[in-house]
Amino acid sequence: MSRAAQVNGSAQSLRSMPGQIDTLQPPVKSIASRLRDGDLKKAEAKGTVEAVKHRGALGAALSDTPLSTAPSSPRLLDDSQANRRESASGSSTPRMRATTLDVPGLTRSKVSPDGRIASIDIGSKLVIVMVGLPARGKSYITKKMSRYLNWLQHDTMIFNVGERRRVAAGTPGRTGPETKENESKDHRRSFDSTSTVASTVAAARILINGEPTTMDAGFEALPPPAQDSARPMADVARPSTPPNGPVEPMDQSAEFFDPQNTKAAQLREQIALATLDELLDYILHDGGSIGILDATNSTVERRGMILKRVRERAGPELGVLFVESLCLDQELLESNMRLKLSGPDYKDQEPNAALADFKKRVAIYEKNYVALGEFEEANHVPYVQMIDVGRKIVAHEVRGFLAAQVVYYLVNFNLCPRQIWITRHGESLDNISGRIGGDSELSENGQRYARALKRFIEQERATWTMRQRDRAASARLPPRAGDGTPPYTTGAGDAAFEDKNFCVWTSMLQRSIQTAQAFDEDDAFDVKNWRLLNELNAGYMDGMTYEEIREKHPDDYERRRVDKLHYRYPGPGGEGYLDVVHRLRSVIVEVERMTDHVLLVCHRSVARVLLAYFLGLRRDAVADVDVPLGVLYMIQPKPYGVAFKAFRYNPETDWFHLEPNFDLHRTTSQGV
Repeated sequence: MSRAAQVNGSAQSLRSMPGQIDTLQPPVKSIASRLRDGDLKKAEAKGTVEAVKHRGALGAALSDTPLSTAPSSPRLLDDSQANRRESASGSSTPRMRATTLDVPGLTRSKVSPDGRIASIDIGSKLVIVMVGLPARGKSYITKKMSRYLNWLQHDTMIFNVGERRRVAAGTPGRTGPETKENESKDHRRSFDSTSTVASTVAAARILINGEPTTMDAGFEALPPPAQDSARPMADVARPSTPPNGPVEPMDQSAEFFDPQNTKAAQLREQIALATLDELLDYILHDGGSIGILDATNSTVERRGMILKRVRERAGPELGVLFVESLCLDQELLESNMRLKLSGPDYKDQEPNAALADFKKRVAIYEKNYVALGEFEEANHVPYVQMIDVGRKIVAHEVRGFLAAQVVYYLVNFNLCPRQIWITRHGESLDNISGRIGGDSELSENGQRYARALKRFIEQERATWTMRQRDRAASARLPPRAGDGTPPYTTGAGDAAFEDKNFCVWTSMLQRSIQTAQAFDEDDAFDVKNWRLLNELNAGYMDGMTYEEIREKHPDDYERRRVDKLHYRYPGPGGEGYLDVVHRLRSVIVEVERMTDHVLLVCHRSVARVLLAYFLGLRRDAVADVDVPLGVLYMIQPKPYGVAFKAFRYNPETDWFHLEPNFDLHRTTSQGV
């Protein structure tokens, strides 16, 4: 009898058995039945007669709810425990820990009272390995992932192999078109400015009114992060000078990446392993939750080496997710290559010659490049393929809470140019009296602000459309020296630069809805009210002034003053800033997904959290950013970050005026 016939016969026999499910899979055991079988096996192993008695006494399963099929993760042992485990018999294996989700501010347990992933829960942590040829958007994807995960309070750090390669080869530089002047400033804008691994660089380039930012200077007075100093919080790990001092610079033109260049190949291999070890140190010993290895990792051999090193150091429990960026759109690829001309490898070089050399480097990589697929699937390695930066997504065996969050985010962002506007509502009656929360209406000044807001947005919308059409016309011009942000494609052709839809989102509170009332009367705008955008709920302190809170609830007032980010208002529905962060996750993902303009008319705490995400603010700065009434913020996604502008409403002119030197700074109002 053939093997196929045997399988078919077995399947038919299974279907013919009374009471059996029509499937080849074994029936799912309930919680009670698994407990029963487990106790029975223990009794049978002891050779006692209690086994039969136990089976009859327990009876049928009390529930048909299946247990989770997620893999469990063992306790992370220190070196002494690990040595004892190796020398001990199999019976001394530590108790297996369940791999469950940890969400800072929303979950807590004995090993994780603050909701962060505990050091012993190694199975809940994640290593993300980037894969892709140069100019495929890997660093763009990496930085956005890191910004999102850090914003969700998951400690994430990027380990860029290219940065370390430049240092080791004697030509240190940066990834992207940032300047040395910006380098010392931008790192303070990231959520976390301290690190026990290395100093930091910017997670994204921030432009103010089209110019390098100086806005983070206002954060100099902010206190240091209020967390354990052993937990590094930086966004990008910065390589240091080689331990043996400066090295003789090596030529890093296309020939440097030729596999026949033995010396360079050995150097690149050593740097890749050293960078991976830094990442694993961060995950295993320094409190990190997610480490991102940013490199080409273009061959099966390199990816196999990475998996082997991870398993050697962390065992089979630590999650690994490969993320590959493929670029099939030639227009998008050409635009990405132009961006590379402003990077450290081609700084100050003639643009046409630099572009030719870069294309030669890519051609060398392409000779040996193997996309994710057969090797990973044969070895059950989880991976995600992004094609044309989000046009198409392929996911394979994605497992674990953090990996699922990453895929959820990657599926929902795009490169389409658009504007994101954020403002607080107009002045309300409660603003005049200094009361927090509530649901009061707009004052007369607030109503004037609402009318002016609509007129200004209409003007800016028309101006933006004209600028984008000009950019589309220049997209095919030859590269120019110093052109750090050339026109980039959206994958939608010329239609992408036509007049876009404009969404206006408000909260469910009157003061926000009334601020957008003029938009609601115009069919050119799509107005929607979101409960997710409501102001932070102050519990039973809702409707009080901060002075009243200080007098009537001095302990709560002081706790909030000391640690505003982690404080939660007491009483029914009371919230804290971390609740707002997770409440706004759906809003952020929707903004990243959409290709239209959007104006968010919200409240102080919500505006703070939104700005923290888009500008990559430090975690300890989120709850203290000054977001006054009458200021309108504009954010425009760029290939290497965002452009940021601020406009202030002038009641005398009844118009918004650009703030040329606007700085985000810490609020000076007590308790706010």
